[in-house]
Amino acid sequence: MCQTSLLWQNTPMKYTKRDLTLALAGVFQAASLVKQIANTGMANSAVIESSMETLFKFDAETVEDVYGGVAGAGAGIRELNKQFSSARGERDMEITRYVISLLTLEKKLSANREMLDQIAKSLDNIKSGLDYFSLMHENTILKIGQLYKDTVSNLNPRIIVSGEQTHLSNEKNASRIRALLLAGLRSAILWRQCGGSRWTILFNRKKYENESTLLLREL
Repeated sequence: MCQTSLLWQNTPMKYTKRDLTLALAGVFQAASLVKQIANTGMANSAVIESSMETLFKFDAETVEDVYGGVAGAGAGIRELNKQFSSARGERDMEITRYVISLLTLEKKLSANREMLDQIAKSLDNIKSGLDYFSLMHENTILKIGQLYKDTVSNLNPRIIVSGEQTHLSNEKNASRIRALLLAGLRSAILWRQCGGSRWTILFNRKKYENESTLLLREL
């Protein structure tokens, strides 16, 4: 699929525009969920679960396998297509800010071997506990959120989440937001492995829009 990484190993293959778009959609999906929880305290639990499942796909064979099929990134594909097909003034700038922040932070994380190893070890331990607590169980989400807090949140620039203080101060929501930010970083790493860069977004917006339109037909 793409180059291997220290944290999520993948079988090296030639990446495609479909791979790039699907991985970037994973980032958009996490960003959209973060916004929803921060502003309303709610988000679709099935979509949250799909995003969080990507954290434990350590050795997926293809990009699509990471998401358990195209539908696993369906909400992100819709959001990406909406953002890339809208006029500049109609785009959701809050989601765009989160996406840019995740892509920027990914570069810092990928350069930190020690932190990647720490995250990998912790996720492996959390995965072993899924026999007792489901992925969406409060304990599991708390552990993933704490992992983000102990590691990635120490990198700069930190991702500042805005929203309703009532929802942001709720510890369950805070854990879900942190867990989703880590899932967004997983997709950002995958996107980078597939050849993604800020330049590909700036100069290939139409290609991403066209490819996401094709992916939408599979949902």
